[in-house]
Amino acid sequence: MTADTLLERITDYANRPDPWPLYAELREAGPVVRQTDGSHLVGTYHEIVALLHDPRISADPRNRIIPSTEPRAGELPKPPFLRLDDPEHHRLRTLTMRPFGPPHTPARIDSMRGEISRIAGELLASLRGREQVDVVDDFAYPLPVAVICRLLGVPREDEPMFREWTDVIVAAADIGSQEEDTAERDKAGVLARQEMGQYLLNLADRRKDRPTDDMLSAYANEPDEALRLTPDELATNAVLLLIAGHETTVNLITNGVLTLLRQPAQLNLLRREPGLLPRAVEELLRYEPPVHMRERFPLADVDIAGTTLRKGSRVVLAMASGNHDPARFTDPDRFDPTRPDNEHIGFGSGVHVCFGAPLARVEVQTALGLLVPVLGEASLVQDPPPYRTNAMLRGPRHLPVRFGTG
Repeated sequence: MTADTLLERITDYANRPDPWPLYAELREAGPVVRQTDGSHLVGTYHEIVALLHDPRISADPRNRIIPSTEPRAGELPKPPFLRLDDPEHHRLRTLTMRPFGPPHTPARIDSMRGEISRIAGELLASLRGREQVDVVDDFAYPLPVAVICRLLGVPREDEPMFREWTDVIVAAADIGSQEEDTAERDKAGVLARQEMGQYLLNLADRRKDRPTDDMLSAYANEPDEALRLTPDELATNAVLLLIAGHETTVNLITNGVLTLLRQPAQLNLLRREPGLLPRAVEELLRYEPPVHMRERFPLADVDIAGTTLRKGSRVVLAMASGNHDPARFTDPDRFDPTRPDNEHIGFGSGVHVCFGAPLARVEVQTALGLLVPVLGEASLVQDPPPYRTNAMLRGPRHLPVRFGTG
């Protein structure tokens, strides 16, 4: 095996439980390694950060030079703001997040802590007395789903329907090494986005002139035409909010529980010193991040670390590898809730840094704050657990945990 097959091997489901040796191999071969499909894989911290901050590196997949047998860039649908570049990225991100308030306003985030704590407490109470639970289905998934449904104004009873759409959309958004295998998956993803977008548009329309306290109502009743999203913009970006508002948080909570059950000394430390929990969450974002990779597309030839990234090529930034780069982090393969100087890239960096990071932090701190006191009586039923197929959004599909000594 050679370095030019690393992306193929990292995205191979067989390596989902333990991709870390492959990331170490990438860093040793890198910083930038050309792959057999013509893309470049970047796995070192400083180079990833440099590219995330470089305005010549686009997040928009329409800037990829696609072979003539593939759909032309102009035929691709306009992506949500997460996959756009400034100034359009900034405009849509600002308008989409406006009803939520400034994305880093502590008062706005803090005002939600009570509701999040109530939901998490009710979920935990429903599990009492059970000998075995699935951390994903019973806790890590329903918590952020309930929160994002409350924020957007999506009826909780519709969750089975949008969960099915979400699974299809997330599968289509995965990073793979063999483009020819993705045509049907991508077609299904586009259809699911359209159906989910129309569903959210219909909800927003029903709130027009009859608003409730949610983001869809705010979009539908925006009085200033200059600040109003078009129907297409509302549909596309509301889909993004609904999916991104829970997908990464599910993984982060689940990865956190898995990590703590594997490392009882660190679990006991957090039980003794709960004040360390915010730092522990930051360390989880570095050590077991919910997002492993991002795609980027150079707008011009870009030279980095002795390699030229050609205009329109695909560049895969392996942020999870960067978070374990010994050139940036001391003893990077060790989970250390007291780690100082933890400037991880678990939520990305630059203008496209995760817009929901402040909310996710509150949700995960709340969730683990309730779980840590009871995890001392828990053990993993299966290790490694079954993982989701997605290589980009990596996390267990199920995490069965047994309570008691039996």
